[in-house]
Amino acid sequence: MDLLIKNVQIIDPGGPLHGRTLDILIRDGNIDSIGEGIGAKGVEKLEGDQLFVSAGWMALGVHTGDPGFEHRENLRSVAAAAAAGGFTALSCLPNTDPALHSKSEISYILQNTAGQPARFYPVGAISRRCMGKEITEMIDMHAAGAIAFSDGTYPLQHDGLMLRALQYVKAFDGLVVNQPLDQEISGSGQMHEGEVSTALGLSGIPAIAEELMVQRDLRLLEYTDSRLHLANLSAAGSVQLVREAKKKGLRVTASVPFMNLAFDDEAVSSFDANYKLMPPLRGRDDRQALREGLLDGAIDAISVNHIPLEEELKKKEFSYAEFGATGLEVLYSICKTYLGDWLSDEAFVRSIAHNPRRIFGLPVPRIGEGQPAELTVFSPARQWVYSRSQALSRSFNSPFLEKELSGRPVAVVSNGQVIRI
Repeated sequence: MDLLIKNVQIIDPGGPLHGRTLDILIRDGNIDSIGEGIGAKGVEKLEGDQLFVSAGWMALGVHTGDPGFEHRENLRSVAAAAAAGGFTALSCLPNTDPALHSKSEISYILQNTAGQPARFYPVGAISRRCMGKEITEMIDMHAAGAIAFSDGTYPLQHDGLMLRALQYVKAFDGLVVNQPLDQEISGSGQMHEGEVSTALGLSGIPAIAEELMVQRDLRLLEYTDSRLHLANLSAAGSVQLVREAKKKGLRVTASVPFMNLAFDDEAVSSFDANYKLMPPLRGRDDRQALREGLLDGAIDAISVNHIPLEEELKKKEFSYAEFGATGLEVLYSICKTYLGDWLSDEAFVRSIAHNPRRIFGLPVPRIGEGQPAELTVFSPARQWVYSRSQALSRSFNSPFLEKELSGRPVAVVSNGQVIRI
């Protein structure tokens, strides 16, 4: 579909057109021309107040549900939810049934998502069934199209397995992803260990459970001289450890869930199980450290941490509810509504579009004439209500349903398609 985007401000950090307000004409899936006063007869127009455009966003940490948990999410619904949230690419975690632990499952994802406006990039499992015991054939999965290797929501507990995984991927300069948590220390904790958990009478998950695992992973990374991404950091001590590791020259990157940037453990005081997350919402000082880390480069990217769950697993007493919330459709809106001017549009685009692709060694879409059009158009001024009747995810475990939010994607252009939101 051809499209003319009128009077749109380009957010392209490092690009020659960054900060300029221009028209963009897209023909046959490519950027045909960029300039002022472009006219094109018979071409659909997109215009409005306060329109911005950037490289298409990439969602980190998405549970597709398919195969095995299609009642929570399937490939079609997650693609629709991703497009509605402004995403043109997503990394899908291996926690399916069967897990993405061989080249067959990697091929299944790629073959069944071809042609979607959101490109799917599968992450292969490090261990069979993501059980943390038997290492997988990562070279085969890499050849089949896996962009990295992780056990997803199951943090690697076994030191030897983590060491071998870091050594294994060196054969093809691959990337190991781990969400750090020492489960012996976290135990049966329900939320961040602190004053709020004490007041609520809930067992806590201490920050040291994450920080010790970060320290272990960084020591193993230094020993192996491999590549590591620490996913979904939540604790101040973790941010400092990564900052120091980068200064030493270790090849480490890190991400933070958008929920942990926007909220602290006070949000749990309402006992809304949709705020029961992993990693947990931590204290105010942790949240501030995460924000500072994102701005100074210790943290590279914002993750969506999209975990769809059926209502039966969330509509329980807080202590019995499962961890996780959806986020694909609301990430940008939550950042604009709750982070205000703290997170600039430039910093947001760098953290959600550019850096996620650099982490995985993927090309960053460029905004220039003759380039393939992979764009997200968004408006920080747009007001809307995230209603259950219009939600595209198959699961509704979100604390933001029926709430008015600020800022929303307007359209995505990707894979020769235009999806208006």
